[in-house]
Amino acid sequence: MLDKKTKDKIIQKFQTHKNDTGSTEIQIALLTEEIKQLAEHLKRHKKDFSSRRGLLMKVGERRALLHYLEKENEKSYLELCKKLKIKTIKKREEERVLEEELFAEVESESEKEKIVKEE
Repeated sequence: MLDKKTKDKIIQKFQTHKNDTGSTEIQIALLTEEIKQLAEHLKRHKKDFSSRRGLLMKVGERRALLHYLEKENEKSYLELCKKLKIKTIKKREEERVLEEELFAEVESESEKEKIVKEE
């Protein structure tokens, strides 16, 4: 559970306007901090299954909010993911595509080298 000071700092950092206290960005940031704290707790208390369930519920809630924010405001979604150091699905897909392209280039270069060696 977050204390009031930590919560206020997070709210101030991720506000979209002066009186903003519950926007999607703030909710995601608060959930991220709670997830970090629960993860640390579970490292020390491995058999605390009720906390583990709470962690999984918070992760699911954050995932749903991230998905909503991605659909509504992609720019804000990407900025928030950078600030919170959250891996984005699109980023992972782009990395996979780049890896496949690089692998294809390497294969074609090795095939070219084989042809040159045969000649």
